[in-house]
Amino acid sequence: MQVIKGRGAQSGAVPTRFGLATREADGDWQDIAESIDGEPPRLRTSVTDEFPRSILTFNASPDIPFDRSVNAYRGCEHGCIYCYARPTHAYHDLSPGLDFETRLFAKPQAADLLRATFAKRGYIPRPLAMGTNTDPYQPIERDYRITRQVLALCLEVGHPVTITTKSARVLDDLDVLRALAERRLVAVGISITSLDPRLSSLLEPRASSPAKRMAALGALVQAGIPAHVGVSPVIPAITDEFLEQILMEAGSLGVRSASWIMLRLPHEVAPLFREWLDTHFPDRAAKVMHIVQSMRGGKDYDASFHTRMKPKGVWADLIRTRFRLGIRRAGIAQDKLELDCSQFRAPARDGQLDLF
Repeated sequence: MQVIKGRGAQSGAVPTRFGLATREADGDWQDIAESIDGEPPRLRTSVTDEFPRSILTFNASPDIPFDRSVNAYRGCEHGCIYCYARPTHAYHDLSPGLDFETRLFAKPQAADLLRATFAKRGYIPRPLAMGTNTDPYQPIERDYRITRQVLALCLEVGHPVTITTKSARVLDDLDVLRALAERRLVAVGISITSLDPRLSSLLEPRASSPAKRMAALGALVQAGIPAHVGVSPVIPAITDEFLEQILMEAGSLGVRSASWIMLRLPHEVAPLFREWLDTHFPDRAAKVMHIVQSMRGGKDYDASFHTRMKPKGVWADLIRTRFRLGIRRAGIAQDKLELDCSQFRAPARDGQLDLF
C-alpha cells in the first residue's frame, strides 16, 4: 500500500451506514497516472464557506463538563488519525478519512450568530467550549480568524469560554486571552499525545509539533492564562510511554491541571485507525487493538453514556495509577478553576439598547 504523505488517513471511502453511494477509484487510470508521474499528486486542502442559521450547540451528555459549544469549522486539516469527530463528515456524503482533513468548511458568520444568541431574552450564560469537535486553531484560522472574533465577542459581553487545541497558533490571540484571563473568563487546554516529533507527524501530521505545543503551554502560564495539559489520547503500546514525561515537562512550566483520555474509536474511526496501524506499525497492530478491545468489553468502542470516557480493565487501571503518580511527581496541583458567569451582559438586540 502506498503511503499518503502529510495526511493521517490513508483512504477516502464514504461509509454506507447512511445509505450513501460508495466511491471507487478508477484502477486503470490510477495505474496509468502512477506509471507516468510516479506518486499520485499531493492532496490539496479546499475550504468552503457555509452559512448556518445557528452556531451554538447544546448537549446533555453526562460524560463531558460543558453543556454548550461553538465549532467555527467542519473538518480539520490537522489530520489526527484518531479524531473522534471524523464520522461527522459522513453526514454530508463525505469521507471521514481524507475528505475530513482536506475538504473543510468555515463559518465566517459565527461571531454574528453567537451575538444574536447572546442577545436573546432568557439566555443564561455558562462556559462556552471551543475545540470540542474540530480544532479552533487549525491552519485555516490564520486567514479566517473566526476563533479570534468569537473570543473578542466573549470579552465584549463578559461571557466565559474554554479552548482545547493542538496548535501553538493559540498564541496569536494572546492579547485577547490575557484580557479574558484577567476577568476569570477563560481557560486554555493544549493536548499533547507524544513527545516524539516523528511519531506525532504520523499521528497528527499538520498539528503543531510536541515541542511547540509544550512551549505554548509555558507562554500561556507566563501570560497569566490558566493552562491545562491533556495527555490525549493515550494509545496503548504507541504513545503511553510518554505519559509521565509530558506531565513532568508541563509541571516544570507551571501548568496547574492535567487530564488524560484513552483512545476512542467510534464508527468509521476504528477502520481508519486500523488501516493506519497496518501502514505504520504492522509489527504491533494486533497487540494495540487487543489492548484497546480489552478496555471496551471486547469491542473496538463502546459509545454508551457513563462508559465511553471510562475504559475498564487492567490496562485502564494501570494508566490511571501512572497518571495519579505522574501528576504528584510533576507537582501539578489539579487546581479547580471556576470561570465567572456573573459578568455577562447581553448585547443590544437589533441595534437597540436593552432597558429591561
